[in-house]
Amino acid sequence: MAEEQVVQASCVVIAGRALMIEGPPGSGKTSLALALLDRGAGLIGDDAVTLRRAGEHVIALPPPKIAGLLELRGIGIVRLPLAEPAPLSLILALGEAHGPRLPEQVATRAILGVSIPVLAFDPGTIAPAPRAAWALAIHGLASPARDPA
Repeated sequence: MAEEQVVQASCVVIAGRALMIEGPPGSGKTSLALALLDRGAGLIGDDAVTLRRAGEHVIALPPPKIAGLLELRGIGIVRLPLAEPAPLSLILALGEAHGPRLPEQVATRAILGVSIPVLAFDPGTIAPAPRAAWALAIHGLASPARDPA
């Protein structure tokens, strides 16, 4: 099994946990990431993210060649500071069929042999960034305990 892969998605880090945003072109991945960055999230990658297995976790890292670059459609490419790599805690799937209004459980997907929660998410026009942050808080995997060394 591969221990690392690059996937087409945007990814930000919030409070030490990586939130990956996937969807077809034009679905709003970068717009949602930009709104989260405006709320204090850190950029891991726009339109690509490197995922690496580390023990029982998948770590999200900046992608090769485009690390720190964010494409603003109709404006251009901007360079932003990169966040530290973080454990992947939740995937928001844009452009997928809506799930239940109040999900009690979310689907999971095996990535590099680790089960990651996946939530169908419509960013819509009403508070997409706070809703995404709450999705991470409610449905995301907990951060691994840090070694107090």
